[in-house]
Amino acid sequence: VFDAQIKEGYQATATWHQGILSDPGKNNYCRWQYQTKPIYGWGDPDAQQQSTAGWVSFLPIFEPGWQILMAHGLATGWIEWNGKIYEFTNAPAYSEKNWGGAFPKKWFWLNCNSFYDESDLALTAGGGKRGVLWWMEEVAMVGIHYQGKFYEFVPWNSEVHWQIQPWGEWQMQAKNDKFEVELNATTNLSGTPLRAPSEEGLIFLCRDTMRGHLILRLRENRGTHSKLILEARSDLCGLEVGGESWEKTWIN
Repeated sequence: VFDAQIKEGYQATATWHQGILSDPGKNNYCRWQYQTKPIYGWGDPDAQQQSTAGWVSFLPIFEPGWQILMAHGLATGWIEWNGKIYEFTNAPAYSEKNWGGAFPKKWFWLNCNSFYDESDLALTAGGGKRGVLWWMEEVAMVGIHYQGKFYEFVPWNSEVHWQIQPWGEWQMQAKNDKFEVELNATTNLSGTPLRAPSEEGLIFLCRDTMRGHLILRLRENRGTHSKLILEARSDLCGLEVGGESWEKTWIN
């Protein structure tokens, strides 16, 4: 029905995604169709799923809203780009939803669910300068799903710090009473400029790569010392910076 009646657009559920989009000015087009097997949402798999920005995000006070729908899943299907078809089976998949009038004034993002020797591991981290009612705040978070457990580092339960260069290097550290995490990500690629929603409309406002180098270290706090739970590496980490005022390293 979709293929027969929809000339341009898409439809998506938790387990199915298909669509077609075109650029008449350049005669480019993209079609896709794949099914997804969700593995992790946002939270422990056997518990009620959590709001990425906390329960208060149900209220219309943040700009923008952000919810991670699927931190990790496996996708099987195909993508066609200008006549060339790319088929895939059980490829790592991720999905999130943003809503509101515009993206944050400034932000960064790290995402990875394809690690060496660790198939049951997914990371999503990010931070931004966002609007809260009539003021602005700088916040960041780290979320890790690993072997059936969710490790959450957010402003209301952890100290979260970051050092993000305008492009090329992302460093984060977060710590709470039980655990601490360290992220070091780099890229020597130039990245891909992307359009993002802003107060001035959809404009080129961010830069991405999906081939970043990442080292993740997760530790359990034990009084005066800590125990290393996990050290994982990847060369397929999604990295992004966006917004304004990226003249120097963002440190918090």
